Amino acid sequence: MSVVETVLNNGVFTITLNDDKRRNSLSAELTTELVAALDFADNDASVRVVVLTNSGSVFCAGANLSERSSDGANTSSFVPQTFFGRFRHSPKPYVGRIAGHCVAGGMGLAAAMDISVAVDSAKFGFTEVRIGVAPAMISVVCLPKLRMVDAQAAFLRGHRFSAAEAARMGLINAAVTAEALDAEIDAIVNDLLAGEPGAIAASKQLIATVPTMDEQQAFEWTAELSARLFASDAAREGMTAYLEKRPAPWVP
Repeated sequence: MSVVETVLNNGVFTITLNDDKRRNSLSAELTTELVAALDFADNDASVRVVVLTNSGSVFCAGANLSERSSDGANTSSFVPQTFFGRFRHSPKPYVGRIAGHCVAGGMGLAAAMDISVAVDSAKFGFTEVRIGVAPAMISVVCLPKLRMVDAQAAFLRGHRFSAAEAARMGLINAAVTAEALDAEIDAIVNDLLAGEPGAIAASKQLIATVPTMDEQQAFEWTAELSARLFASDAAREGMTAYLEKRPAPWVP
């Protein structure tokens, strides 16, 4: 039985972590299947939006400690170094539907999403220090979302905190009741489907690239990007649809 389930429906590709027995930990098996699902999502033109969620009460418990303790220093066989960063560089929008607890490496998955919403009963935490390690690779995707004082407290204390606190810290976008979770995710997905795929990819590129540039370089690069987008067939179609008060052709 697969530990990662996938469904494609009307442009929405839902990936479900389904290894309840191992608390959806990042085992070699789960990571391999998840990477395969991400490869499909990123390369199939029919996929417009990707939703990553979980079955059971845990979204992701981080590293599979049974495997890691026997593997020693060889961590790359379990989580590729590019794993957490690939979401940021994908042209597709990724939405986290966090329907359970999220700790350690699971925090990296949650923070790597473009938009993420969790149930308010979920607990979060960078618990690595309590087993003698540090939140190393996930810090690359988590630290840009955190104030330094929040990062210091969370990384060093290793305590668990609420979904509402995770939202306040900027790791996720919102915490909602279990009853409201699907409606919130549906609203986000519908907004993303209303955006033109190339424009969404360009917007993600802006978010990833502009902060790495100095001001002059950023203005020059974004001016070129803006000109290219405005000259595209998609933009002409979108502007015409707007002026004619009708949906753009990419809107479901």
